[in-house]
Amino acid sequence: MPVRPAGPADVPAITAVYGHHVLHSVATFDTVPPDEADRAAWLAAHPGGRHRVLVAERDGAVVGFAASGPFRPRPAYDATIETSVYLAPDATGQGLGTALYTALFEALAGEDLHRALAVIAQPNPASEALHRSFGFAHVGTLGEVGHKFGRWVDTAWFAKDL
Repeated sequence: MPVRPAGPADVPAITAVYGHHVLHSVATFDTVPPDEADRAAWLAAHPGGRHRVLVAERDGAVVGFAASGPFRPRPAYDATIETSVYLAPDATGQGLGTALYTALFEALAGEDLHRALAVIAQPNPASEALHRSFGFAHVGTLGEVGHKFGRWVDTAWFAKDL
């Protein structure tokens, strides 16, 4: 399945994929789906280099994306990124997460980065397995830091040296 850098024409599909997770999972702690203007601004803040967005296509349609973005806004964190993968509900279990992360980490290889972090809402054994397969290690869990769908949610933190 083709993986390529995201562009403005991908905003509707990215918005739909992300919006699904806002409404139906704890993969994101957003509680209101963003509109296309919000996602366009988010995409513009990920122009390439350390902070980028890649999309995966199936039959010409975007069915998932991976992103690397800033971990924190303070300058001392500049060499640390947070990564994420989101797939359409009918695109899971097909190797798309692996394809997206393979392309993302290949693209990031030339960047001046020290560490990648991933924050995984619990439970999510598939995401944990994906991250471990890319060399991420579990470095800690924050208990009950999110509240969504009427329950408290833990986050497991994973880190990978770059």
